[in-house]
Amino acid sequence: MKSAVETLSPTRAKLTVEVPFEELKPSLDAAYQKIAQQINVPGFRRGKVPPAVIDRQVGRGPVLDEAINAVVPQQYMAALQEHDLEPLAQPEIEVTKFEDNESLEFTAEVDVKPDFELPAYDGLEASVEDIEISDTDVDEQVEALRERFGTLAPVERAAADGDFVTIDLVAATDGEAVEGGEVSGMSYKVGRGGMIDGLDEALVGLSAGDDATFDSELVGGDLVGEQVQVTVTVTAVQEQQLPEYDDEFAQLASEFDTADELTADVRERLGRGKRLEQAAAARDAVLEALLEKVDIPLPEVMVTDELNARRQNVEQQLAMAGITMEKYLEDEGQTQEEFEADLERRVRDAVAAQFILDKVAKKEEFGIEQAELSEHLVRRAQQSGQDPQEFANHMFEHNHIPELVQEILRGKALATIVESATVTDASGNVVELKNLRPDGTIGEPVDEAAAEADAETTPEDEA
Repeated sequence: MKSAVETLSPTRAKLTVEVPFEELKPSLDAAYQKIAQQINVPGFRRGKVPPAVIDRQVGRGPVLDEAINAVVPQQYMAALQEHDLEPLAQPEIEVTKFEDNESLEFTAEVDVKPDFELPAYDGLEASVEDIEISDTDVDEQVEALRERFGTLAPVERAAADGDFVTIDLVAATDGEAVEGGEVSGMSYKVGRGGMIDGLDEALVGLSAGDDATFDSELVGGDLVGEQVQVTVTVTAVQEQQLPEYDDEFAQLASEFDTADELTADVRERLGRGKRLEQAAAARDAVLEALLEKVDIPLPEVMVTDELNARRQNVEQQLAMAGITMEKYLEDEGQTQEEFEADLERRVRDAVAAQFILDKVAKKEEFGIEQAELSEHLVRRAQQSGQDPQEFANHMFEHNHIPELVQEILRGKALATIVESATVTDASGNVVELKNLRPDGTIGEPVDEAAAEADAETTPEDEA
């Protein structure tokens, strides 16, 4: 086989491959055997039809086509390896020359990983915001805890913000109820939001037996975006009564004896959560600092596909939350153009980061243990709300395991980069990342020399 590569762009290559006819011989033999199993010829057992008979009965052309279909993928992969190219998508293959008993020539155009100089990635510097836990943060957590132990009591008055109401609701257009737009006996907290625009305003001031009609816009279903008339009827009003926050409540709601101890624990838990958020921000900041050191050409097809996927994901999440894109943009203070520009910037950074992390993982020669893959499968299944075994079966059946392996390798590469970086908060304090545990606590520094010595100790040594 002879092959040559032409660089069409920094992210697209064209391979030209020439295969001598004699190298097609194994594929031709296999093609004859395959066709012999598929046809019936009087006087010959199935699978024992000679090639000459197949040529007369079926024709030489189908045999050659079968052989070409088998050999082209093999030679394409060999050419990729010869020229050290990493494809990003399926190639566009064209057979440009072939005659019986003559050499085969074909071309393959494919998007490939860009070639770039990997910048130094150790000792990067980045900064993040301080961890701040306000009394308001603590009060909100305490209030949420009290609400978990609260009780509901019927009241003979109009509904107010924070009350729980039982409602019947009908959405109609042109006087006809919208399919799927009716609910009855639903409990709803006034002021919670996230259901139908205008509902909270309509409920305030209604007593049991009262109803109100208002205009709104559907945020889900086949008629999403349609203007409807919503009629809501209140059948009951209940007031939430919260327990006093005292030592008795602390003993009821926790393992602590006093309210002060419970408050201190709430503040500590908030701190751990904030520490994890800060660590995530630190990883992003370190990666951004690395991205600023290199200019990577990106495959536009890959960027477009990822952009469409993320846009669709955002739209699905908004629909599930009952929020229109217009409402989301209004809440975020963004125009559609600003949203699209920000999304494209984040996608381009993410694609570039993948290339960098892949190259770091390759340079560091990271490997993966079976236990790591199993843990990653379970974690991904939990994130998507699926049964781990069913998720694993799906990944294996659809050949997604290489993608999961790449995710693990990228995670290792990022951890290596981040752990060697120096990250400080706005006050100048060094942010601890290397010894940060998954629960947000800080572990004791590992004595690497001692750990290596322990790893080298064998059972025979201990005996």
